[in-house]
Amino acid sequence: MHVAYAKASEWAKHNSFGKAWRLERMKQFLALVKPPSQAKIIDLGGHIPMWQWFDHDFEVTLVNLPGSYKSTGKFGKYTLVEGDATNLSDSFADKSFDIVFSNSVIEHVGDESKQADFASEVKRLAKGYWIQTPSNYWPIEPHTGVIGYWLLPEFVRQNLQNSWEKKLPVWTEMVRGTRVLSQHRMRQLFPDSKFYVERKFLLEKSYAAYKPFEVD
Repeated sequence: MHVAYAKASEWAKHNSFGKAWRLERMKQFLALVKPPSQAKIIDLGGHIPMWQWFDHDFEVTLVNLPGSYKSTGKFGKYTLVEGDATNLSDSFADKSFDIVFSNSVIEHVGDESKQADFASEVKRLAKGYWIQTPSNYWPIEPHTGVIGYWLLPEFVRQNLQNSWEKKLPVWTEMVRGTRVLSQHRMRQLFPDSKFYVERKFLLEKSYAAYKPFEVD
């Protein structure tokens, strides 16, 4: 069953309601963060297709882990860079960008210490940012498809992961490395930010810590 779910969840990122929900989220990002024309944006853990869903004149640098790209460099308005989003000091100076954007990534960077490093890099790289993460209250856990996954005892989650590992080793490794963040934890990491809560069917689906772009 989870082989089918893994394939379906990947398909939904770029089709049907999955794409529609992400596009709506991008509209909220544009309305709340207010990136200026020709803004320099760094997307931590993102992909070009999502930026191609709407017209813009932004210069977007996308950072993903080593091995994520067939080739790196500048491709039109997009620049692909390999690196660790918890420490990009060797690649980018302070305030190299106008805005940091990240969609469903902070929950994948590691433990609380790594999440704190990620948050520090966000605030170092730009004054404006939008950092979104899935809500731990959304009933269907988005990475596994299991209802109430994070409410299950640890040994139950471990048994589920062991059952998935044989057929889906890479996907299972991703699940094992996922650590959802509560709103409280996000507010600790981004104490000066505002918050946007995304709701679907009256339920809390995700939230974003954001700071609007401001001209000096």
